[in-house]
Amino acid sequence: MAVLILGLVLFLGVHSVRIVAPQWRLSMLERLGEQGWKGLYTVVSLAGFALLVWGYSLARLSPTWLWVSPAWTYHVTALLMLVAFILLAAAYVPGNRIKAKLGHPMLLATKTWAFAHLLSNGTLADLVLFGSFLVWAIADFAVSRRRDRTEGVTYPVLGIGRDAAAIVVGVVAYVVFALWLHGLLIGVRPFG
Repeated sequence: MAVLILGLVLFLGVHSVRIVAPQWRLSMLERLGEQGWKGLYTVVSLAGFALLVWGYSLARLSPTWLWVSPAWTYHVTALLMLVAFILLAAAYVPGNRIKAKLGHPMLLATKTWAFAHLLSNGTLADLVLFGSFLVWAIADFAVSRRRDRTEGVTYPVLGIGRDAAAIVVGVVAYVVFALWLHGLLIGVRPFG
């Protein structure tokens, strides 16, 4: 569990700098330059991600069960994950109404992903992993929306085709991940 926690501290820590230490982030940007800062950010993120993946896989070998989720929660998780993939796609398809309305759909996708997985997974490692991401995404979304309002940030809408593209890309990515990649990468096949 220590490896998982260390990975979460590194990964979510570096992703929280703009939330908890914006002035320090700016001073590091000035000192290291944009490329230097991005390089450091990337190295720490990748190290944290590798540690949290490794730590989670170690914790799954001898799970500490906190609850056993009822079977219906798997169906709710599957539906919520479809929403999460559409939100994730909306973060990358420019000019769609989802991003224009919500501002930070990737953070909403992270919240949805974490909540969905907490519904259907009941080990201590699940609570630590998904709970940490849920708390972080809630905090980051609130700070990001407040910053957008303060700075007058708006996101353009370029037409209904962009909305359709975000939805189609999200649905296709969901199907590919749920039917193939989740089993390959995570070792669990959501649909049998």
